[in-house]
Amino acid sequence: MQKRNLEVCLTPVLLPLYNIENSIVVVIDIFRATSSICYGIANGAEAIIPVAKVEECLSYKDQNCLLAAERDGQVVEGFDFGNSPFAYTEEKVKGKTIVLTTTNGTYAIDESRKRAHQVIVGSFINLDAICNYLRNQDKDILLLCAGWKNRFNLEDTLFAGAVVTQLGLDGFELDDAAYAAEDLYLQAKEDLAGYTSKASHGKRMQRLNLQEDIKFCLNHNLTDAIPVLVNDKLVKM
Repeated sequence: MQKRNLEVCLTPVLLPLYNIENSIVVVIDIFRATSSICYGIANGAEAIIPVAKVEECLSYKDQNCLLAAERDGQVVEGFDFGNSPFAYTEEKVKGKTIVLTTTNGTYAIDESRKRAHQVIVGSFINLDAICNYLRNQDKDILLLCAGWKNRFNLEDTLFAGAVVTQLGLDGFELDDAAYAAEDLYLQAKEDLAGYTSKASHGKRMQRLNLQEDIKFCLNHNLTDAIPVLVNDKLVKM
């Protein structure tokens, strides 16, 4: 049987270099968009509509949606909430449609949807579910790290490495970035909180007193829900 490609794209600015028409793209923005999306879908949100720009989010104002907008780690003024997973509780989101724009994560989703065979959302809180799903498909896999404003970041790459580690070499052809992500994860996995404390976005969030968000986003396997992009909406697979 021919091996599937298992690749890691370290930042969305590199995405045009990858052939993803036959790939499942896993979008990763650990601090915090994809963690919050997974938690919201797990807590019964009917759908989350990811949009790249604040203006797009505002255009849904009169459509009976919750509007969530984050830029540079903070809630954009005038919106219902931002990017903290603690805003995506069952009490707040169950049965609701949320329109979400974030600095990095929703931009990465928007870039992926243009060519990918399928777009799903990954985080440590649904790590095992993501890996079990990917293991049983017949498509190539691209793990897309949202990074920070098109630059490399540690936390997304660590999650990509965790996926590579779980899937293993059997049946997959890894690229160099996948090997590098795996090596990084194996070095960090015993103390992810400590390792990510030096990450630039981790420091940015600490300055904003978002330490509890960081801690939450590093939890493993709180849910088996996998958000998948169907037309313009992320829904539970």
